[in-house]
Amino acid sequence: MKIRDTIALAFRTVRSNKLRTGITVAIIAFGIMALVGINTAIDAMKQKFTESFSAMGANGFTIHYKEYQMRFGNRSDVRKSTRGRTAKASNTGKPITRVEAEAFKSRFQYPAKICLNLYGTGDAVVSLGDKKTNPTVRVYGGDENYVELNGYSLAAGRDLSSLDVQSGRNVCIIGSEIAKKFFGPEPDRPIDKILKVNNMPYIVIGVLESKGSALGMSFDNMIVTSYNNVRRFFNSNVNASFTIQVKVPDVKMIDGAIDQSEGIFRPVRHLEISDDNNFVIDKSDTFVELLLNNLNIITGSAVAIGVITLIGAAVGLMNIMLVAVTERTKEIGLIKAIGGRQKSVRRLFLYESIIISLLGALFGVLLGVIVGNVFALFLETGFVLPWLWLFLGVVICTLVGLLAGLYPSLKASRLNPIEALRYE
Repeated sequence: MKIRDTIALAFRTVRSNKLRTGITVAIIAFGIMALVGINTAIDAMKQKFTESFSAMGANGFTIHYKEYQMRFGNRSDVRKSTRGRTAKASNTGKPITRVEAEAFKSRFQYPAKICLNLYGTGDAVVSLGDKKTNPTVRVYGGDENYVELNGYSLAAGRDLSSLDVQSGRNVCIIGSEIAKKFFGPEPDRPIDKILKVNNMPYIVIGVLESKGSALGMSFDNMIVTSYNNVRRFFNSNVNASFTIQVKVPDVKMIDGAIDQSEGIFRPVRHLEISDDNNFVIDKSDTFVELLLNNLNIITGSAVAIGVITLIGAAVGLMNIMLVAVTERTKEIGLIKAIGGRQKSVRRLFLYESIIISLLGALFGVLLGVIVGNVFALFLETGFVLPWLWLFLGVVICTLVGLLAGLYPSLKASRLNPIEALRYE
């Protein structure tokens, strides 16, 4: 029997057992859908993280007073950096104060832009007349460089000025979500209007371009005012710490800027030569890298779900093929009686098993890509195709079909043709 004839016969057999084939294909498709779908969604998340959190690009870094700690499940990623010095107990965990942040900005002579910012609150309510938002608006305090160094751009109006920052007066730049809620889609309409933030009046001086959302957090549901205004009205916490952002004009200058920043900020933080740093300098892509590393846990979970499902599918497929061997014993005997070789019988059942697995892979890949890109739509990213996982899905299904059909095909090929013809 030629290979072409064997494959054609295998297709006809698979097509003639629609219910049995459909159930097996569905089980395999579910495993591949989980594998491809979750990894498609993870690729979309990675794309969104890179766009959203690498605002300053490779030529920026941030100074803050403690390490980032991110936890997924029971795992924690904490970056430590020591240089052989000992920590000064009086300064350990000490927030960066306004005086220290402003001292750093005044002493830093490297060609770069600096932004001092202070988080205000995440539950502010913005109102205009009888209309108001939910208590989910975030308020940030910054300076004249906040918009640029955090990856935003102005749709209308102006940025904060040094006079706004020094005086701490009630002016603000609003996110596009707030602007649309109160003034409609035209970005110019809110300018010079007065909104109340937690019942305090603020003059709108600018509207930000939309930036989308990530991790369920909208970057457009926010208000930016000066850090002195935030200190006065939104953040009375004595442990509140300033964050210092630095952006150099060329990525080649970043190492020199980081070295100079450390040299300037250590005296500002009252550190001796033997003391360890009580502040952290992170490049702007560090947070993204930390998030992406933690996504490996989700990737591992997706792989585990897919593998467990495919193991179950392989066992089910093997049982189905063994049943098929029993049901078609006479057919096998007839094939051998007219000159069919063991190799031809073995190939027939192996091809059937692989065809069923590949059908499962086809439907699983299609469903996985659709499910993953539905998630990508919510993140407002582009269409994502995880080529590696698509390829691996097909390869894995081929192996599943091969392994699941191996024993049944061997059993079928070894049947005695005389006994097979007499089988009832």
